[in-house]
Amino acid sequence: MIGVPGSSDARWGDLGVRALSAAVLIPAVLADVWAGGIWFHLFVALIGVLMAQEWVAIVHRGDPLQFALHAAGAMCGALLPLDVGLGGGLAAIVVLVLASAGLAAVRAPGGAAWSYLGVLYVSVPPIALVLLREDPDHGIAAIGMVMVMVWAADTFAYFFGRILGGPKLAPRISPKKTWAGLAGAMTGSALAGLLVGVWLAVPSLAGLVVVAALLALVEQAGDLFKSAMKRHYGVKDSGSLIPGHGGVIDRVDGLVAVAVAAALVGAWRAGADHAGAGLLLW
Repeated sequence: MIGVPGSSDARWGDLGVRALSAAVLIPAVLADVWAGGIWFHLFVALIGVLMAQEWVAIVHRGDPLQFALHAAGAMCGALLPLDVGLGGGLAAIVVLVLASAGLAAVRAPGGAAWSYLGVLYVSVPPIALVLLREDPDHGIAAIGMVMVMVWAADTFAYFFGRILGGPKLAPRISPKKTWAGLAGAMTGSALAGLLVGVWLAVPSLAGLVVVAALLALVEQAGDLFKSAMKRHYGVKDSGSLIPGHGGVIDRVDGLVAVAVAAALVGAWRAGADHAGAGLLLW
């Protein structure tokens, strides 16, 4: 019977549209990563602004002033490092965070913590992505690895979760997530790290594989963060822009979390100017 909950058709009903969306989006994203420069900055800015629109629509009921502050934060994260450097971009974001928080406190006193997190959520990941891509020697490989890891983690989590099922990971936040799905995410991400490491001939494959597996935990945490926000406000999807995936936040929730963690690891090991090398070379 078609569409019966719990049946094979119900479990895999969204697979075709998800695959079609991925087939359209992934080549475009990879082409932009390869192009780099201002094109990559503009692409990241666009993603940040779309995230800002969805976040404000859910958390701030579409408040146009909050959208302006959130969108400005996204653009500062993606574009300001080109002109004023990392420090200047972060300083501008701090000002926008304070402005947004002040506005939220005035318009909705005692509101949920989500009201104060949006500007950070849409502006820090763009800085992380730009930081990784701007590595002069390993930028393309670093961004490529982050994206492949996230796609592999999502894909393996999807199939492990639906095939194996089992105990729920966080039933109050995301009822569909299972421990099997988490194991699948770590497996897929580790395999992606292994393949990238073999391709790049990195000095220590083991180190890269371990980091990739751990970043899968970050990827799943990013998904749960988004799910907790949506559950608090009683919405199913962050938007409807991407068929089979919902909104932009629904599609990039894991990516933005992994990008921030990866950039921090890379910058800690090799400095901000060589964050890609710090992530890849173990």
